[in-house]
Amino acid sequence: MHNIENLKIRKIEKDDFQTIFDMMRTFYDSPAVLYEVGSDILMKDIEACVDSGNPFIEGYIFDIDGISAGFSMVSKSFSTEAGGLTLWIEDLYIKPEYRGKSIGTKFFNFLENNVSENIVRFRLEVEEDNIKAINVYKKCGYKESTYIQMLKEINPLKQK
Repeated sequence: MHNIENLKIRKIEKDDFQTIFDMMRTFYDSPAVLYEVGSDILMKDIEACVDSGNPFIEGYIFDIDGISAGFSMVSKSFSTEAGGLTLWIEDLYIKPEYRGKSIGTKFFNFLENNVSENIVRFRLEVEEDNIKAINVYKKCGYKESTYIQMLKEINPLKQK
């Protein structure tokens, strides 16, 4: 196994497209995601991340010795409740063979130390049965929200 001390967190680039797409497809086909998301949507998400002109979303890849161990996509929104910018951790996926090696914790530290300028809140969603992920998030200082999320799709997501 590769040395976790060699973890590099970097923004995704166009050359990462297929690697990120494959990991996204695995993530979105897993029980960690409640809704089906078509491949066309995933491709649009990746394109938005590599388009440097989009100020609302960024994608990160987790490399260990040149091997992709996972990825994350984060987006920004304004929170009137918090009085500033919120950074949403939209996707966080770590390949099974790399889980439990503190990659998630290191990513949260990376965000707080490198991306958090003008950010007043970090926010994420997690499937309530994903106990391992919830424990990692709590360890990193996240608390459960009691809000119920409600959605209305303007353009229905295409099926897989």
